[in-house]
Amino acid sequence: MVIQAMLRYFTAAFALRGNVLSGVRTSVCAASHAKRRQTRIGNRGNRVRVWQEGVCAIPGISKATTGNFLEDFRIGQVLRHATPRTVTAGDQALYTALYGSRFAVQSADAFAAKLGYPRAPVDDMLVFHVVFGKSVPDVSLNAVANLGYADCRFLAPVYPGDTLHAESEVIGLRENSNGKTGVVYVRTEGRNQQGETVLTFARWVMVHKRDPETPTSNSAPPPELPAAVDIADLAVPPAIDASTYDTTLAGSPALWEDYAVGERIDHIDGMTLEDAEHMLATRLYQNTAKVHFDAVAQKSSRFGKRLIYGGHIISLARALSFNGLANAYRIAAINAGSHTNPAFAGDTVFAWSEVLDKAETANPTLGALRLRLVALKDRPAGTGFPLKNSEGRYQPDVLLDLDYWALMPRRTA
Repeated sequence: MVIQAMLRYFTAAFALRGNVLSGVRTSVCAASHAKRRQTRIGNRGNRVRVWQEGVCAIPGISKATTGNFLEDFRIGQVLRHATPRTVTAGDQALYTALYGSRFAVQSADAFAAKLGYPRAPVDDMLVFHVVFGKSVPDVSLNAVANLGYADCRFLAPVYPGDTLHAESEVIGLRENSNGKTGVVYVRTEGRNQQGETVLTFARWVMVHKRDPETPTSNSAPPPELPAAVDIADLAVPPAIDASTYDTTLAGSPALWEDYAVGERIDHIDGMTLEDAEHMLATRLYQNTAKVHFDAVAQKSSRFGKRLIYGGHIISLARALSFNGLANAYRIAAINAGSHTNPAFAGDTVFAWSEVLDKAETANPTLGALRLRLVALKDRPAGTGFPLKNSEGRYQPDVLLDLDYWALMPRRTA
């Protein structure tokens, strides 16, 4: 009994605040909001103070974090995100297994090399998800939902072996009228190991407040974001010679000249969402947002269950779009994007596209198509290309409305 009491005593002593036996004075972490209590431990009546939550061994240093809430953000705040990530061929293979993407340039080193790439680049959306995932612990760990994207530019190819890291700046804040949540706008940049910016995008996310009873004082007007990325701002690789592009190996004879503005394409195929797959994909990106993983916490949420990561829907819809846009091999920019309704495991995703615009580029062998990509749940696109109702609101079976620029080889003489 004496030995057991001594063990309990020395275990508690490591959490000591002001105990002369330990010789170490700890302080409560500001992030933990811990409360303390005095507990009598041991057979000699030694008194130690044990912190019920969030013990810090070093004053002011938190061992665990609850993430940022609306009150923690400030305009101009710069967030350097943790955990650089070296993207590997294994990541690309797993991404292909999850979505079934078949774009030839990202699938085959020999095909990519024939165009002038050193080897097959990593899928553009895998790059997006990895950079996005870096920002989650600081920006959207306590998110209700990610709401939209704008001014997203893919500036340089990423290859297996490249290491990505990310940084975000807060560019807008507002508290919602319910007093419980607010919207945070950030500009995120992803850079490689040489410090070269490979991706930049703005996004806005609805996050919880820490204290719904206290109004925040740090709101600011939403930032002005362009409706679309200008064609002159697209990063079009000048060294790529798409005149050698093999349409047979790529899977479709349709090139840039074959698409007309206003044309709509039913991508026909559907893919059913599974819990295991969407959680595996989200973990692949090191995205830690609670709404995607914690079934216990989500029982008390608006929907009562976990949400599918919105980026998972983008990648599924993009992979489905191969059937009809097989040669739109490179995403050059995302002009705007909205996750219009939530998706859950068991939903089946279908997709359709509309050609919004087309433009020549500085590379005479590549053209740009501005495309709208719409993802639907449990409804094939051929049933009228559903989007909005007569009041201009998205129909409940529309999951995604994405506006993006894609590069496609041109027909050469």
